[in-house]
Amino acid sequence: MEARTRRRVRDPAATRETILDAACNLLAKDGLEGVSLSAVAHLAEVNRGTAYQHFETREKLIEATIEWVSDKMFRAVFGDPATLGERRVEEVDVSALTDRLTEFAMENPEIGRVWLQQVLASPDPSQDAFWREYCGSLRRFAATSLAEPGIDAEVMSVINLAGVFFWPVFARAHAADEGERSELTRRYTHEILRLSMYGTMSAKAFPDVAELLSKDFVKD
Repeated sequence: MEARTRRRVRDPAATRETILDAACNLLAKDGLEGVSLSAVAHLAEVNRGTAYQHFETREKLIEATIEWVSDKMFRAVFGDPATLGERRVEEVDVSALTDRLTEFAMENPEIGRVWLQQVLASPDPSQDAFWREYCGSLRRFAATSLAEPGIDAEVMSVINLAGVFFWPVFARAHAADEGERSELTRRYTHEILRLSMYGTMSAKAFPDVAELLSKDFVKD
């Protein structure tokens, strides 16, 4: 009696995840120019027809991949978005959150930079889940008595996120072992926290700058 050939059980959700993972790898390796549905299908080991069933165009695939990266980063830094709700900034462990963001950047520097560029270049960055929570958290923090006056949440968000995704490039994190990456994470977290807490300039030593900032604050 001939053995029956088993049909492979289709799992659309798993296939979509595989395609997005492949697209993410191509984005990290080759940038936007390296992403096509054919190349992604080849890397994901699915046929092109299957890839087109999930994503009708290259643009929709890239958009979905950026959203996928944002979700991964959100979960790594903030936790499950489905159960998070709006966090009270007074209860946030700033040091631990900065550590988690830096660790994610150390492990995913290329795709992190692609994500940031796409989000900042979009007409409305607040449509991105991670940006909305990160910038929103800074904005809520700036409105509390915990913060120094005059914080521009958007500018601070861009500075922090650009720094965290370019630090691994400068530090050659790709060539570092686990222990070295841990030390690089510690250094970056320490400096961001130190800068946030104390800044770099003494108002007494730079009275003209202090006066300028004071006028800008009054204007705002």
